[in-house]
Amino acid sequence: MFWVYILECADGSYYTGHTDNHEKRMGQYHAGECDGYVFSRRPVKLAWSQECATRGEALSAERQIKGWGRKKKEAMMQGNWEEVSRLAQNNSKTVRGEPVEPQVAVDKSTHPSASSGRTDLFLPLDTVRPEPVEGQNASLLSKAGIVL
Repeated sequence: MFWVYILECADGSYYTGHTDNHEKRMGQYHAGECDGYVFSRRPVKLAWSQECATRGEALSAERQIKGWGRKKKEAMMQGNWEEVSRLAQNNSKTVRGEPVEPQVAVDKSTHPSASSGRTDLFLPLDTVRPEPVEGQNASLLSKAGIVL
């Protein structure tokens, strides 16, 4: 089993990740064994997690959630699907209250991401095709707009 999760850091920020061993990963964060974003923002607490059937599904969900704003993440963690949907619609039209013009695709091979590189493979929602998954896990993620 695999997991996608959101941690709330000591500074109030959120960190999204995925793992195949939930308990071990949380122990690593608490012990300071994970370099990077979370290391200097300890202690952390688990704010939300969702089981996924495959690593690919967990990674896909992580990438999508990382692209969301704080309010949308909080709405999902609270199970407020109407707000998640509203924020998804608003996000496509504005950035910080300003209208957004359609953007031209950038070739990432010549303009690499300034981030960790983990999210530069993110696919727009309309290009991702869901794989059927039995049970509640897929329905919860799909309610949040996460297409696997």
